[in-house]
Amino acid sequence: MSITKEEELTGMQKAGEAVAFTLKEMVKYAQPGMTTKDLDEYGGKILTGFGAKSAPLLTYGFPGWTCISVDNEFCHGIPSEKRILKDGDLINIDVSAELNGFWADNGSSFILGNDIHHRQKLVDASKEILRKAIDHIKGSIKIADIGQLMETEAKKRGYKVIKNLGGHGIGRSLHEQPDELLNYKNRLDQRRFKKNSVVAIETFISTESTYATELNDGWTMVGNKGGYMAQHEHTIVITDGKPIILTAMNDIFI
Repeated sequence: MSITKEEELTGMQKAGEAVAFTLKEMVKYAQPGMTTKDLDEYGGKILTGFGAKSAPLLTYGFPGWTCISVDNEFCHGIPSEKRILKDGDLINIDVSAELNGFWADNGSSFILGNDIHHRQKLVDASKEILRKAIDHIKGSIKIADIGQLMETEAKKRGYKVIKNLGGHGIGRSLHEQPDELLNYKNRLDQRRFKKNSVVAIETFISTESTYATELNDGWTMVGNKGGYMAQHEHTIVITDGKPIILTAMNDIFI
């Protein structure tokens, strides 16, 4: 969507705060021994407290409030009573929701407890790349140039990017134009970011794979060559200068 009046900005700020606070509290709440279903239901209670509705549930009939992916699961993991969290797990939580007609989206990968499998470096790379990308986004900047920046920064750190996942426009629904805000340079893409538009910008930084493939459950995605992936995501409003980060409350940059 494009922000045209103050009420729209206020509505997006409230939606952004709802998903950001939920994500932050879920990360804090996660403990070894609990199930991903327990963690998801905790997040669902927080969203409900805001009066917000789960975006993947509302839009796609997703079987959970939030997407929770563990270790080799890249994204869109289904919360389950069978999946028990363990010390050292690489976890990704993606929280998106609708609140009073406005939609916001954010996500974070993190290590649960001790970094016994040495994956914190991957998580840090994803955060750093998202921060750098957001710092360079403003009105009239080419979308493909930000994708190139993200891939270049990943390669510098010894990582790859997932080429069939990307950020997207958001605001009055979960996925809007511009879609396919990719983590690499698509030379055919001549689009530019537009001032006052709202987008969900996200990283997909991988150790081995360059494509994500769907499992038989119809939701969970893993890498085509295995390995691990970290994702971080903010919903932002594009300006002539630094973007307004609507989901800053999630504290993923701290």
